[in-house]
Amino acid sequence: MSNDTIVIRKIEPADNKQIENVIRACFHEFNIPLEGTAYSDAETPKMYESYQNDNEVYYVIDLKGEVVGGGGIKPLKDFEDDVCEIQKMYFSPKVRSKGFGRQLFEICLKSAKTLGYKRCYLESAPQLKAAIHIYESYGFKHLDKALGNTGHYSCGVWMIKEL
Repeated sequence: MSNDTIVIRKIEPADNKQIENVIRACFHEFNIPLEGTAYSDAETPKMYESYQNDNEVYYVIDLKGEVVGGGGIKPLKDFEDDVCEIQKMYFSPKVRSKGFGRQLFEICLKSAKTLGYKRCYLESAPQLKAAIHIYESYGFKHLDKALGNTGHYSCGVWMIKEL
């Protein structure tokens, strides 16, 4: 798979159904709880509409017109203004272990800085060991409890990084 067939770009309205399918498939594949996670979020079926404020952005990985992954930045709900959250970062098996996750992660971190955030928070599930390893490699530190009010009570991994 060459890079010229892959584009990382901002989400468009037509991407909603495809990215929703990618997100939901990961929960079944990794046996992650469906309640208290992104699976049951009201915004999951309408990702484009959910990332239209000036202080947030969502990117998709486009493989020859097929959305095969995504991830975004939003303010951490009910928390300090200078803390963002990396959200809804999920990938189809078609693009895993090829470096695109890291590329997207770096784009999100850069966007967080550009948007003026000072710290970046994320939540994950213990089942997603490869993802957690990547977060650690970028300097994210584990927390003992959740920050803000994401509603994701089934996520057992909470991490933060100074930008």
